Amino acid sequence: MRKPSILFLLLLCSSRILAQGTFSGDLMMNMNFFQRDTNIKASGNPLYDNYLSGSDAWLGLRYNIKGFTFTLRADAFQNSNLKNPTSASTDFGIGAWSISKEMKDLSITVGSIYDQLGSGILFRSYEDRGLLIDNALVGIELKYKLTDKISLKGFTGQQKNNSVTSMNGALHTPPYGPILKGFNAEGDFTAGKVHIMPGVGFLNRTLDGDSYTAVQATIVSQDSNHHFTPVFNMYAGSVYSTITYKNFSWYLEGDYKSHEAVSEDHSILYDKPGNVEYTSINYGKKGIALSLSGKRTEDFVMRTSPKELLLNGMLNWQPVVAVLRPERLMSRYTPASQDISEQAGTANLLLSPNDVTNFTFTYTNINTLNNDKLFREVFAEGIYQGLKSWVFQLGCQYMEYNISRYQVREPYGAPIVYAFTPFTEITYRLNEKKSLRAEVQYMDTKQDYGSWVFALLEYNIAPKWSISVSDMYNISINKNNDNPNARDAGFQNKKADHYYNVFAAYTKGAHRFSLAYVKQVDGINCTGGVCRYEPAFSGVKATITSSF
Repeated sequence: MRKPSILFLLLLCSSRILAQGTFSGDLMMNMNFFQRDTNIKASGNPLYDNYLSGSDAWLGLRYNIKGFTFTLRADAFQNSNLKNPTSASTDFGIGAWSISKEMKDLSITVGSIYDQLGSGILFRSYEDRGLLIDNALVGIELKYKLTDKISLKGFTGQQKNNSVTSMNGALHTPPYGPILKGFNAEGDFTAGKVHIMPGVGFLNRTLDGDSYTAVQATIVSQDSNHHFTPVFNMYAGSVYSTITYKNFSWYLEGDYKSHEAVSEDHSILYDKPGNVEYTSINYGKKGIALSLSGKRTEDFVMRTSPKELLLNGMLNWQPVVAVLRPERLMSRYTPASQDISEQAGTANLLLSPNDVTNFTFTYTNINTLNNDKLFREVFAEGIYQGLKSWVFQLGCQYMEYNISRYQVREPYGAPIVYAFTPFTEITYRLNEKKSLRAEVQYMDTKQDYGSWVFALLEYNIAPKWSISVSDMYNISINKNNDNPNARDAGFQNKKADHYYNVFAAYTKGAHRFSLAYVKQVDGINCTGGVCRYEPAFSGVKATITSSF
C-alpha cells in the first residue's frame, strides 16, 4: 500500500500547484492513562503493569479540484488498547486513501472505499473507531446514473485486514486474500401518491488458495459425518424496496446466499446456505407515531473466509431490531444481531397528547429459530415540559437477556438476566445558555453482578462547556456470580465497588477537547449493533476532535 500512497501525495502536490481547489480535514485523538485497580480487575496486563499510557489518532485530509476528490488518512497507535483491550498495539502509517473523479453521469473511485449494498445486510464496508472496525474495500468502484430514475453501482477489490499487527510498526499489511465483486441497481419512481424506491444487489466472494486450504484442512480434521467439499465461490443476492404513501412507509428486504462452509459454534464447519428477511413499517401523524420492525436470520454469515471469527473479516452489517438504549445501566445488556439463528420483532408507539407531553412504549421479542429465548424488553417513558425552564423524564424497563448467548458464557452455565430498571432525568434551564441535568437509574437484578444504582449530575454552558460527575455502585452483589472475571477475582468475598466518572469538555468552533477520570466495570461495549467484550478500565481518558 506504500506505492499508491506515494502516488497519491504526488498527485495532490501537483494539483495544488496547477490550480486552487478546496482543502479540508479532520483530526481525532484519544489518550489513555492507566491506573492500576485490583478491586475492579483493572490490572494484570502490560497496560496497567508496565506501559501506563497509550494513544490512538486519525488525521484525515480531503482535497477537491475540478471534479477530482483526493482523500488520505494517517492512523497512529502507540500502546493502544483498541485492537485488544488487554494488550498494547503500536502501528503507524496510511490507514486509508482514495482518488475519485465525478463526471456528468459517471463517478470512479479507486483506493479505500466505504460503501454498502442496500441497507448493508448484503455488504457494508465501514469504519467504527470505538471498536477498531475498518473493513474498507481496497479496490475500484464505478457509479453510473443510467436515467433520472435508475442508478447503477459496481465494485471489485479486497477487504482491508485490520485484525493483525503489521510488520515493522507500519500500517502496510496486505488485505484479506479473497476477492470481492458487487453490483447494485436502485430506482426512484412515483405513481400518483405512491413513492417506490426498489433495489437489487449482488455479491460474489472468491476465496484465495491459502484461505481455501485452511478451510479444507479444518473440514478434513472433523468427524467423517461432517466432511464435505468446500467451494471457492460464494454468491449472495438482495432484493429490497421502500414504499411510501402519505403518512405510511414500508421497507422490506430479502437476502440469500449460496451454500458454503459455516461455523455455528466456532469449531465445526457445516455446508449450508443462508438467508435474511427484514422489514420495518412506520406510520405517523400529529399526536401519534407507530413503528414495527421484524427480522429472521438463518446461517447468514458474511465474512472474507469461513475461518474468520468475531470482528475479523466482516463483510456486512445486520440491523439490530431492538432499540439501543443510551442509559448507562440498560446499555450493559444490549442485544447484538445474531447471524446464525434469530427471529426478532419490535413495536414502538409514540403518543403526544399535547405540545408538552410525550409517551413512548416499546415491546421487543427476540428468539432463536428453535424458540430459545434471547431477549425481551418492555419499556415505557414519559417526558413533560409544561413547567417553565424544566424538563421531566420518567421511565422504566423490564428486560430478559440471554447472557450466555450474547456474552459467550455457555461454559459457565450463565442464567438469563432478569432486570427491572426505573430511571428519571430532570433538566433545569437556568437561562438561554446554562442548564443543569440530573439523572438517576436503579437496576434490580439477581444475576450477573447483581443490582446497580447510577447517578449523574451535569452542568452545561452552551456552546462551550459541559461538566459532569457520576457514580455507578454495585448496591446488591450477586455472590454466586458466574462471570469468569468475577470468579477470578474471588467474588464470594467481594465488597461493593464505586465506579466514578468525572468529565469535562470544552468546545470552540470546530474543535472539542474532553478530559475524564473513569472507573468502568467490565462488560459488553456495543456500537451500532456490533459488540465486543471490554475489561474493566481505571484511569484518565482524554480526547481531541477537530475539523478544518
